[in-house]
Amino acid sequence: MSRIGKQPVVIPAKTKVEVKGQTVHVEGPKGKLEWTVPSPIQVEVKDGKVLVTTTQMDRTGKSRWGLSRALIANMVKGVNEGYSKQLLVEGVGFRAAVKGANLELLLGYSHPVLFEIPKNIKLTVTDTADKKPLITVEGCDKHLVGETAARIRRFYKPEPYKGKGIRYLGEQVRRKAGKTVTGAGG
Repeated sequence: MSRIGKQPVVIPAKTKVEVKGQTVHVEGPKGKLEWTVPSPIQVEVKDGKVLVTTTQMDRTGKSRWGLSRALIANMVKGVNEGYSKQLLVEGVGFRAAVKGANLELLLGYSHPVLFEIPKNIKLTVTDTADKKPLITVEGCDKHLVGETAARIRRFYKPEPYKGKGIRYLGEQVRRKAGKTVTGAGG
């Protein structure tokens, strides 16, 4: 038995969960999400709880059972509280700004990097106490928030010598020692 799959998902107040066929629709104060459940999984709403069951008790059925329950729980939490990730832009002259539907990043390249903000994502750029840009990615879809943050980070991953780049807030970058200078005799 899946220990995660058999636990019911409690539906908070102000949240509406509907199941139509294999599609689960979740609506709350922060937005609405929908997801199509894989085939051996069945979802039903009973007494303010979402119950997830499986008709297939083999390895794939059990793993999809726990996965489905976890994804539905993430959807319920997302439409109520939302998810956020923060990225710190570190480097001399590195800047970030939201311009219309795009995020403009100045990362030391010969051109500014433009990133189109996805539809259900809210991006804000603030400065930290030491004047480094802090990008906050917010939304109700946990997967989309994480993917958007990862795509922004990919423009300039933190490098190990000077620590320049875009990193998650709180991420520890392993630093390396640079070249050692030798004498003139070689």
